Amino acid sequence: MGLIPFFDKKIILDLCGGTGTWSKPYADAGYDVRVITWPNYDARLWPSKRSKSMRLPKEFDDIRIYIGKIYGILAAPPCTVFAGSGARWKRTDEDMIEGISILDACIRIIFVLKPNGFWVLENPVGKINKWLGNPIFTFNPCDFGDPYTKKTHLWGKFNLPKKNPVEPTEGSKIQKKLFGWQKEERSITPTGFAKAFFEANK
Repeated sequence: MGLIPFFDKKIILDLCGGTGTWSKPYADAGYDVRVITWPNYDARLWPSKRSKSMRLPKEFDDIRIYIGKIYGILAAPPCTVFAGSGARWKRTDEDMIEGISILDACIRIIFVLKPNGFWVLENPVGKINKWLGNPIFTFNPCDFGDPYTKKTHLWGKFNLPKKNPVEPTEGSKIQKKLFGWQKEERSITPTGFAKAFFEANK
C-alpha cells in the first residue's frame, strides 16, 4: 500500500528525494514528510510501492486519496540525461524516454494533487528546458551560503528564497567528479538552499 495514513500535520511529498536533504528542514519542523525515492518507490508507480510480483490493476493504489491533502511537493527527477555536464555524451531514444518518463510522472503527480501550498521541480542547468520550458529561478549553492557552484534551475509555484551569498571557494561540484566525488554526493541538495527554501515556503 501507499504512504498512508493522514494526520493533522501539513504533508510534504519529496519526489525522487534521495537522501531527503531538501525536505529535511520540513521534517525537522514537524511536517509530515514523505520521501518517494528508489528503491522502495518509483514516482511513475506512486502511490504504489515497487514490487517484483505481478499485480492486477485493482492492486495498485489510487492517487485520488491524496487530493486536497498535500501542502507542498518537492521534485528532483534524475538529471543524468538532462544535465549540461553530460552534454558531450550521445543518448539513445530509450535513454531520453527513461529520463522524460520520470520527469513526466513528477509533473503528473503535481497536476493531479494540486498542492495547496507550493510545488517546485529542480534540475541542474542543461537541456531539460527543451521539454519543460524556461525555469522561473536559477541559483548556485554559493548564493545560499554553501561555498561551491552547481548552477540549478527551478520550475513551479513557490515563494522565492532569500539569498545569502558567499564566495565559491570550493569551486564547482560538477567538476569535482574528476577527483572522486560520487554521483550521489553531487546530487545532494545544498543545505543552505534547502533551509532558505523552507523559510520562504513554510
